[in-house]
Amino acid sequence: MKMKETLLKGKEKIRSIERKIISKEEGMGVVEVILIVLVFIGLASLFKREITTVANTIFLTIKTQVGSF
Repeated sequence: MKMKETLLKGKEKIRSIERKIISKEEGMGVVEVILIVLVFIGLASLFKREITTVANTIFLTIKTQVGSF
């Protein structure tokens, strides 16, 4: 009798865990991350020229300062 009760309690625990897993919406985080990445890619493509100019200016400044040592 005790074994049967233990098995029933185990089944109930497994079912409650299954319900918790199914009801969670963890997949939404992945969709949000993908959307954020797409927005950053879009912004980078829109401002490509400006970003390139700023990066080149920074690297030129670093190169001149390192060369002066």
